[in-house]
Amino acid sequence: MTSLLQPPLITRLLAAERILIAGAGGGFDVYAGLPIALALRAAGKEVHLANLSFTHLYGLPLEVWADPDVAMVRPDTPAPEGYFPERTLARWLHRHGMPDTVWAFPSVGVRPLRDAYRSLVDRLGIDAVLLVDGGTDILMRGDEAGLGTPEEDMASLAAVAGLTEVPERLVACLGFGIDAHHGVNHSLVLENLAALDRAGGYLGAFSIPRGSREAVLYLDAVEHARAAFPEHPSIVNGSVAAALRGEFGDVRFTERTEGSELFVNPLMAIYFGVTVEALAAENLYLDRLERTVVTRQIATVIAEFQDELPRQRMPRQFPH
Repeated sequence: MTSLLQPPLITRLLAAERILIAGAGGGFDVYAGLPIALALRAAGKEVHLANLSFTHLYGLPLEVWADPDVAMVRPDTPAPEGYFPERTLARWLHRHGMPDTVWAFPSVGVRPLRDAYRSLVDRLGIDAVLLVDGGTDILMRGDEAGLGTPEEDMASLAAVAGLTEVPERLVACLGFGIDAHHGVNHSLVLENLAALDRAGGYLGAFSIPRGSREAVLYLDAVEHARAAFPEHPSIVNGSVAAALRGEFGDVRFTERTEGSELFVNPLMAIYFGVTVEALAAENLYLDRLERTVVTRQIATVIAEFQDELPRQRMPRQFPH
């Protein structure tokens, strides 16, 4: 039974005991799940963090690999200095006296990624998986004129959709509007959410309270990551952090956004929740990804699917 007093996504997560929160789209996506992870841990839940990684994980030492395509990243994991969000997050967690293992999956196709998820789920006794997307392009169903950067998101969605043995499989998106610079039309995002609601798979929306412990720690984690990678900070989490601080409009926090106009606003600090089952069912090409082994195969399948479409849903201006 749902209640106005508690978002359905949180209700489902609180019913679980051992939860895996995983960044779906690579990079810093796992950071977008940090506020929820912190709140669940405070509620007494066992929470594990994972991420689809853009780091060259296969260069890590043999002892890092817990299972095939499952790397156990700790604060002291040996690796070349540079872009390594999973280790940076592990170091931040260690600094704050929290469990400091971050699991990492290499960027691969659906078949090996599902096997990796299944190994980790079995190892940790997971009874709920929450995929987290920094942005909202994971909600694109495939017939939109702009899909954002779907390859990693779709690999994660398809992989977890096949884990039918896990009782609860959910998706949370944080950063509404951020994917506009990748061609996503957010009127179509809202249309897709309405369709998910009709299908019974929409789990509501809720914001991160600015004065909460979760917000304070999230802002600290984002700043810690920015300091670690001053030349390559997260645009998504930087935008969400700016929104949490009450900033608005074309906020500049990195040279990476030079030449584009940002629209930082309070909607960016809102989570939108859906079920994996409903989101997978609405996607028009997800079944075609089942045999993929490497990420470039996913890109090829998506391109071929879009070429076959008789027409695309074109961008629509938000009417108000």
